[in-house]
Amino acid sequence: MSQKTNDFSKWYVETIQKADLMDYTPVRGCIAFKPDGYELWEHIQAEMDKRFKETGHRNAYFPMLIPESFFQKEKDHIEGFSPELPWVTEAAGEQLEERLALRPTSETMIGHLYSNWIKSYRDLPVLINQWANVFRWEKKTLPFIRTSEFLWQEGHTAHVDEEDARKETMQMLAIYKEVVEGLLAIPVYDGQKTPSERFAGAVDTFSIEAMMKDGKAVQAGTSHYLGTKFAEAFDIKYLNKENKHVHVHTTSWGTSTRLIGSVIMVHGDEQGLVLPPRIAPTQVVLIPVGPWKKNPKIIEKLDEIFVALKAKGIRVRLDDSDQSPGYKFNEWELKGVPVRIELGPRDLENQQGLMKARDEEEKVTVSLDTIVKSIETELETMQTRLFEKAKAFRANNSHTHIDSMEQLKQHLAQSEQNETIPGWILAGWCGDDVCEEKVKEETKFTTRNIPFNPPVTKHTCIHCGKKAQHTVWFARAY
Repeated sequence: MSQKTNDFSKWYVETIQKADLMDYTPVRGCIAFKPDGYELWEHIQAEMDKRFKETGHRNAYFPMLIPESFFQKEKDHIEGFSPELPWVTEAAGEQLEERLALRPTSETMIGHLYSNWIKSYRDLPVLINQWANVFRWEKKTLPFIRTSEFLWQEGHTAHVDEEDARKETMQMLAIYKEVVEGLLAIPVYDGQKTPSERFAGAVDTFSIEAMMKDGKAVQAGTSHYLGTKFAEAFDIKYLNKENKHVHVHTTSWGTSTRLIGSVIMVHGDEQGLVLPPRIAPTQVVLIPVGPWKKNPKIIEKLDEIFVALKAKGIRVRLDDSDQSPGYKFNEWELKGVPVRIELGPRDLENQQGLMKARDEEEKVTVSLDTIVKSIETELETMQTRLFEKAKAFRANNSHTHIDSMEQLKQHLAQSEQNETIPGWILAGWCGDDVCEEKVKEETKFTTRNIPFNPPVTKHTCIHCGKKAQHTVWFARAY
């Protein structure tokens, strides 16, 4: 796998196709999720949903079609999304009186409904999440990472005051970090978005940002404090304890199937897909080797191991197809299966099998008496190992010594010359949008977020040299 951008994109698409995760469709920018690809999303869903419910949220579903007039109510919102909106203008052979947008996000529809549902402080907080598809007509698409239609979850909550709403905003960001680091083994920086990068219509946007193996950033999840902006636009008021009608404070937060793309880009290698065990559709594959068809005891033993692993809740497959062992090894490696077990006549005689972890070079011998325990241990060890590898990669490609545009341009020139990735830059920013825009224009580096816990604090603005108001991560991004 080359770290050069063009080659990396090519590697990424080939990896997805060889792993059989998706297929292209005749509709531009819209992909079909094949079972393995969709199951990755199901595992993310399950982990997120469990945490949402533990924190008092419930799932609901809202219409995909949104009247154009709803968007007009919140000026920043329509300006932020109008270039990407697909519109329905005709139905049943007749022109519609009002255009309907395919939702890019559901704040407006939900705001309209919350104004009917919320009347008193007793109705608050409203804690609702939706699992749905949304549409953003992207000019440049990449499977899972940026598609015209994608799957996601969007939380929409309403609260009595700013304190409660802000607490919710941060709670959900913490849940995202926990799932992305714990399930996907992807380290992230959590922090606040700069004003130019925040969600259209938000007061404050917070994000978790992940580094891919080509050094680019993926925004892995966002949580927004919306203040009373949408409440005012949609007249969402409640009668408080003082008997006064006041506006609610709202939040919204979301993650999407771009997390699948992030897993591929963070953990993949020269051979293709590498999946963290906790998210893998198949965690273990059992493969008979040698003249196993002449020795039924090999399959009997593998069946026994299969049943024992299933009983432990491990997702296991037995590959007793007619393909050669070499073909099978390659096929399951391409699919990113974390652990492979090989068993042949001599292994059976010696009461041992061979275990190969997807991210390790060597096979190890394991006793058949303790093979289930060995597999369980390896799955946990590999999960941690992948996280630590990704963390080390991020540390090696995070640069904290660059304090001026001259140094940044020199760094970029050296990266190009040496064919290395430029990575991320931690730099000071004075808070002026002009400086932020100039960095982007001159280097294609955008602000990722203002991290809550930066490794160092910067004191001068990378562009103008004035006193820095913020320490910010800059990177090229998907």
